[in-house]
Amino acid sequence: MLSEFRAFIARGNVLDLAVAVIIGAAFATITTSLTEDMIMPVVGAIFGGLGFSSYFTLLGPVPADFAGDPQSYADLKKAGVAVLGWGQFVTVVINFLILAFIIFLLVRFANKATRREPDAPAGPTEIELLAEIRDELKRR
Repeated sequence: MLSEFRAFIARGNVLDLAVAVIIGAAFATITTSLTEDMIMPVVGAIFGGLGFSSYFTLLGPVPADFAGDPQSYADLKKAGVAVLGWGQFVTVVINFLILAFIIFLLVRFANKATRREPDAPAGPTEIELLAEIRDELKRR
């Protein structure tokens, strides 16, 4: 069983998949940073705040013993207050769209790079060339 497992792991496609997962995780971190640190602050500033992911709607009352900031989505969520975190949801959706678009561009580029050009028209066969040579020699 160990030898079968070793043979399975040594297959090229399994190693390719492992590399793809590791690179994909690192790439997801980059796109998350792009979204949270570059794009969403600009979107938040346009809508009147700095952190767009902190936009929320209270769905229930804030407990009387709540010690955090009542304007902080993270504090309210940590305290168990019912909040609708629509700003965080929009941030995650934008992050997904950016990641999906970049993956689309990569796949598109890879498909164009691996697409084979149509084969050039075939020239004369070996027999046809030999026949031409023979005919030319006969004429001389």
